Amino acid sequence: MRIGELSAQAVHERMSSAGIGIVLAPITARIRSPLRFLAEQIRTLYAEYEVVDAADYADVDIRLLPVYGLRRWLRPQVQFIVDGVTPFEPFPLDHALPMFEWGLNWVFVHRMHDYLLLHAAVVERAGRGLLLPAWPGSGKSTLAASLSCRGWRFLSDEFGIVSFDGAAVLPFARPIPLKNASIAVMRAFDPGAVIGPVFPKTRKGDVAHLRVPAASVHRGREPARIDAIVFPDFQAGAAVEVSPLGRATSFLKLAGNSFNYEVVGERGFRAVASIIERCPSHILRYGDLDSAHAALDAIMREAVAA
Repeated sequence: MRIGELSAQAVHERMSSAGIGIVLAPITARIRSPLRFLAEQIRTLYAEYEVVDAADYADVDIRLLPVYGLRRWLRPQVQFIVDGVTPFEPFPLDHALPMFEWGLNWVFVHRMHDYLLLHAAVVERAGRGLLLPAWPGSGKSTLAASLSCRGWRFLSDEFGIVSFDGAAVLPFARPIPLKNASIAVMRAFDPGAVIGPVFPKTRKGDVAHLRVPAASVHRGREPARIDAIVFPDFQAGAAVEVSPLGRATSFLKLAGNSFNYEVVGERGFRAVASIIERCPSHILRYGDLDSAHAALDAIMREAVAA
């Protein structure tokens, strides 16, 4: 059963009691919260995700609970609790969804050391995987979201989950966070895309989440092969420019975009080296999505030919 097959009331009842188990391959998360508006947002953005029984095993148990006391009336807040631990200060109550998304990222970074975790978006088309490593503000989320709306399979916005032999990257497909101007950009780019509510004035500015296309969710257990690496660099109004990277520079940039490279040690070094030896690397400077797509098409054609 998928979440969207449940009524809004059923999702709320499950979340406010034993919890609702959601398959977010490669993990399963149990979510518990009495917040009706959060249940509705989860149902909308995670409509295509598989539901498991709350009593089944879950890799992580997450609760989002209102903070009581005076704050309940003066400044309503919500607390993120993972497996009984509260790693963050409370958020404003109406920001429960972004707190859930960011909190789940935090859990993943701190626990998922069976793989090399790259700070990268990942998409795939026709069996060819494209790694988009980048720091915040580079446009990787918007670029990955736009590609997912044009037939590419979306694997991840935040994590490139790479096997230690460097041969495969696992999906971790979750709603794509759009920030500030990118919200309007994606609404114009694909009017049919499902975008959740805008959360103003978060620590990252205005944030809204784009629902992952159903086809990508349904293939959430299928790894992809990495065939090319592109470091996106969005510059408003810039003409498209593709610059090849040498292996040494690409290695340093890719390792520098890892969450756990130092934690996993030699295995991380060998994984990055394996990717760099096999895949061409480029920097893509772009000012609009259409020109970026055309440039990526050309890069992937060259990677396949090589």
